[in-house]
Amino acid sequence: MSGAAAAVVPDRDCARCPRLAAFRAAQRLAHPDWFNAPVPSFGDPAAELLIVGLAPGLRGANRTGRPFTGDFAGDLLYRSLLKHGFAAGDYGADPADGLVLRRARITNAVRCVPPQNRPAPVEIEACRPFLAAELTAMANLKAILALGAIAHTAVLAAKGLKRAAYPFAHGAMHELPDGSLLADSYHCSRLNTNTGRLTPEMFESVIAGLAQRLAG
Repeated sequence: MSGAAAAVVPDRDCARCPRLAAFRAAQRLAHPDWFNAPVPSFGDPAAELLIVGLAPGLRGANRTGRPFTGDFAGDLLYRSLLKHGFAAGDYGADPADGLVLRRARITNAVRCVPPQNRPAPVEIEACRPFLAAELTAMANLKAILALGAIAHTAVLAAKGLKRAAYPFAHGAMHELPDGSLLADSYHCSRLNTNTGRLTPEMFESVIAGLAQRLAG
């Protein structure tokens, strides 16, 4: 593994964020059969599309070890990726389900599960070097999909860009100075879908728009 690729992955016992490390340790005691570690990215580093979420879900990626796997957000995300050609196989909510990504890769702004699914600003900042390294290592990257405003801001910070120049809005597509595209969507969480802030149709329209842009 090259130095650039190695920098993308936090150590299993990463201690950058004391609160997250303590929560992770507690989960290892409570659920020793869970993954309970910084969750690695999923998909080919040579992909054209990077999807950036907020952080691993407690019973989703923190349990299974694969981003958006085992919780509601994954149901909507992977169904949409399969429909629009960014994935192949069947999503079985398990890393062993055989699902593969096509031209896409998935990561999180924060790699460790936070209490109440809410990372603190200092924790997002502490994890930023891993996201920045990921972006740098993806030589074929053409588009980034930010799931939620925090992921959007994390991507801009990792690229050294000012947030005011690229305001978050669902469905927005921002042309970045390096030629890549930053697309925005509300996070595909159960909270957002239950409240009607995000419908499956709204989410799929963003994925479809990206598929069209990358096909051009």
